[in-house]
Amino acid sequence: MPKPHGFTYERQGERVVITHRGRAAGTLRGARAEKFLGEVESGDAQLVMARWTGSYKFGNERAARDHPRNRR
Repeated sequence: MPKPHGFTYERQGERVVITHRGRAAGTLRGARAEKFLGEVESGDAQLVMARWTGSYKFGNERAARDHPRNRR
């Protein structure tokens, strides 16, 4: 699966806006925003933003769906 890319975030007062390729992907406020900022600073920022927005599963769903084990 390719590594996520194209994510950015902007802190706007007490909220954090996450964008993907220039389009809003999520907004975090309060304690969730603080937790997110802590994770971004301590890990791979692109992967963290992809995980927080739910955009991290792209790439392998089609292959998994077509696998013989998953056909019924």
